[in-house]
Amino acid sequence: MPNTRGDLVPATIYEVDKNGKKASGISVDCMFNPFEYTVSKTNTYQEQARNDADTPKGEFFKSGAQTLKLNLVFDTYEEDKDVSLETNKLWKLMMSKTQSDSSQNEKIEPPQVAFKWGVFKFVSFITNMTQKFSLFKKDGTPVRANVDITFTQYKDVNDYERQNPTSGGGPIERVWRVIAGDRLDTIADRVFDDSSKWRLIAEYNNIADPLSIRPGQQLRIPLD
Repeated sequence: MPNTRGDLVPATIYEVDKNGKKASGISVDCMFNPFEYTVSKTNTYQEQARNDADTPKGEFFKSGAQTLKLNLVFDTYEEDKDVSLETNKLWKLMMSKTQSDSSQNEKIEPPQVAFKWGVFKFVSFITNMTQKFSLFKKDGTPVRANVDITFTQYKDVNDYERQNPTSGGGPIERVWRVIAGDRLDTIADRVFDDSSKWRLIAEYNNIADPLSIRPGQQLRIPLD
């Protein structure tokens, strides 16, 4: 398994079988690990029609699905190739298939997938995906894409695998590998949602001149 651009073990998205085990299908290694991910779940309650108290009484109606939302960056500028060749693999994980027989066409649901990163494994379906291309070659070929992706899980399971307490995972680090076009303020906006925090990155890496960063340079990102 190749490491990410920051030389970390990559998060992976791959097809699974009905038992949640890795299947012989599409597998996508993340070029850059996400800096955060959001897991959420909603339960729905209905207020009772008759209620003499000041506080309404709620009656449980239904349990909602658990969702995982994250943003991924794919960049093929240095490889000089179309980045959509990578992101199209994710699109294929959302496609349904049609099985033909003599009587009718039967629609087969898209495959179940897993997002696996460290001890976290989320088995689900991809229910929403948006990609934005933000860097292009002279001929218009896209070489950088931001992908917002939502996974929906229709079965409540423990998403964190047990870990051998003696194995150890090493120190927690965040690393950003500079690519063409990066600036400290744009990196700060990406990791902190606040471009004015570029000074935190500069101080953390002992950078006196914010314009001196170069492609290939690895920056340590503080936990804010």
